[in-house]
Amino acid sequence: MRRPVSLTLRLSLLFGIAAVVVFSTFGWFIEDSIKHHFTVQDISELEIIAQAVDTTLFSELSEDDYASHKQRFDDILLGHHGASLHVTDANGRIVFTSADPDLSELTLLSGGGEDDDPVRNWSDGEHSFRVLTKQLNSNKPLSEQSYTIAVAVPIDYHLRFLDGFRYTLWLMVISGIAITSLTGWVAVRQGHAPLHNIVAQISRISANELNIRLSPDTVPSELSDLAVSFNEMLDRIEEAFLRLTDFSADIAHELRTPVTSLMTQTQVALSQSRNIDEYKEILYSNIEEYERMAQMISDMLFLAQADNGLCKSDNAEVNLTTEVHSLFDYYEAWAEERNVKLSVEGDAGTTGDRLMLRRALNNLLANAIRYTPTGGTVSIHLEQLSSGGVSIDVENPGLKIAPEHLGRLFDRFYRVDPSRQEGGAGLGLAIVESIVKAHHGNIEVTSSESFTRFHITFP
Repeated sequence: MRRPVSLTLRLSLLFGIAAVVVFSTFGWFIEDSIKHHFTVQDISELEIIAQAVDTTLFSELSEDDYASHKQRFDDILLGHHGASLHVTDANGRIVFTSADPDLSELTLLSGGGEDDDPVRNWSDGEHSFRVLTKQLNSNKPLSEQSYTIAVAVPIDYHLRFLDGFRYTLWLMVISGIAITSLTGWVAVRQGHAPLHNIVAQISRISANELNIRLSPDTVPSELSDLAVSFNEMLDRIEEAFLRLTDFSADIAHELRTPVTSLMTQTQVALSQSRNIDEYKEILYSNIEEYERMAQMISDMLFLAQADNGLCKSDNAEVNLTTEVHSLFDYYEAWAEERNVKLSVEGDAGTTGDRLMLRRALNNLLANAIRYTPTGGTVSIHLEQLSSGGVSIDVENPGLKIAPEHLGRLFDRFYRVDPSRQEGGAGLGLAIVESIVKAHHGNIEVTSSESFTRFHITFP
């Protein structure tokens, strides 16, 4: 896959393209303006000469007095440096012509007509001129007298000036483009300095330094959202890393106890000869530890599958009331042993995986029976909500759970009692939360001085 162009190069190219467009446009506009200025100036001069010739031909001269008034045409051209004039009558007879250049061929090209006054650039091979060819007609009544004139002014100076100006102008344009592009590159590099600083800070982050955070107040406003989002991501990563670290430590702790117990019992058993009944007793004791370890491993595997969305669940109608009564039958003997009563109210059903939902209810019920004092009652309340959802409350009397523990009850291997003497491995509530989330539900826990309640809602 081709690597994308760097931001610095991309922005520098954009600066360069913008400079080319802007400077070229201004350069063309300036050059065109000067050309237009010279053209207007020359045309104005040509029109003045043509007007003077018109006046001279039809007001001051008689038809047969051309030769004697040659001086008048010279006087007209005298005030215009380098101007030339060529005048012919309707019969093609030359009325007046300047010595140089020869404009006779231009009068032959004139299309004639009162509105015909074309201006063109013309060269005699050595010099360049701007030429006006025009047909002049008498405005006297019944007069059909007409003349064709060609007036020329030299433009060599203008062309030389434009050549020099064009060279200087476009040299400045190219220099401006180069300087602007270079300046843009430097500006982009400086503008990316905060990004380089962020990268430098991020590069220092490691598993041992997840506490590093970016300061949104020290970066440009455009990058403040990035810094905030990155800090929030680090918070989530740090929390997950700490949970994973604690989880690993808890696994080691939970597995060390039964493994140590098995090793001790085996060493004691082998320390002397024993009869068959004694060996059986030791093996039965070991089986209990193996079962505990197998259950722990099974729970850990279930949680790992739930975290990665690998739990395959059925989507069937589940009668929650029936499942609760089945669990009551299962725990009836244990509840009677602890002198705990079981109560269920309401009726509800939902759609989901029956075995997974039964496991969640089983864990909550076992947890409630375990922490209910003698003579207490574990109550389960089922309600079919008007929205089509389901509400489940599992409540048991007992000591209040401190607020700092409530938020961590669903953490794996977490126990409120630091001595870790409660039954189970501390994975039951974590499994309940995973099952509820797998069914797009929500679970909350509240605790007061007299009871603790787990509240579950399914959509």
